[in-house]
Amino acid sequence: MTVHLEVADGVGTLRLDRPPMNALDIAVQDRLRELAGEATARADVRAVVIRGSERVFAAGADIKEMRAMDHAAMIERSRGLQEAFTAVARIPKPVIAALTGYALGGGLELALCADLRIAAEDARFGQPEIQLGLIPGAGGTQRLPRLIGPSRAKDLIFTGRHVKADEALSMGLVDRVVPAAEVFAEARALAVRLAAGPATALRAAKEAVDAGLETDLDTGLTLERTWFAGLFATEDRDYGMRSFVEDGPGKAVFWPRG
Repeated sequence: MTVHLEVADGVGTLRLDRPPMNALDIAVQDRLRELAGEATARADVRAVVIRGSERVFAAGADIKEMRAMDHAAMIERSRGLQEAFTAVARIPKPVIAALTGYALGGGLELALCADLRIAAEDARFGQPEIQLGLIPGAGGTQRLPRLIGPSRAKDLIFTGRHVKADEALSMGLVDRVVPAAEVFAEARALAVRLAAGPATALRAAKEAVDAGLETDLDTGLTLERTWFAGLFATEDRDYGMRSFVEDGPGKAVFWPRG
């Protein structure tokens, strides 16, 4: 298999496994969509880490495979490509990308589907599709400007240049930079922490932020208000408020609970 889902301690790890560079061919794309659906459905998965190997997260699409496709074939395939990545973005649980080595082209677009990105100090990022006479086709022209702003996104897309981890951090492309040997442990530790949180509230927070960015402020506030009030019907809200009153702030552990 080119992608694996490994589950432990409430964390589902989606691991890319297509040596040497984790090129995102059609088989990888289809497997990602399948496993994103599984991670969404499984109750024992409360947070997700997506990672590659120690050497590389994903260096982009399989160019040899793409070169063999004509216009008609790509019209058909481009929808499947976007749907695979969108399936990852729509996992209704916290998703953390652990970024090592290169995250280029489709690799960066996949990282953009995560909620948070932790990068190795020696990681490199970029959207080099312009150097192939193309533009990003798996969400880069849409998710990247929403994350770092249109001007910075256009700089990366127009030039195809690579960005080092420190610059990626300064522009908001990644959220943390750590030594390469610590990336996976850091991502997993954060995922374990989030897995112990209130699952419905985390889902509500993710949906409110993501959907709110796609609409006007009044509609977004209505969405927030609806989720906020709805959470008062959950056991987690009862437990969280009781813990705050009886034990003090920050003491609640929502999962596992005895």
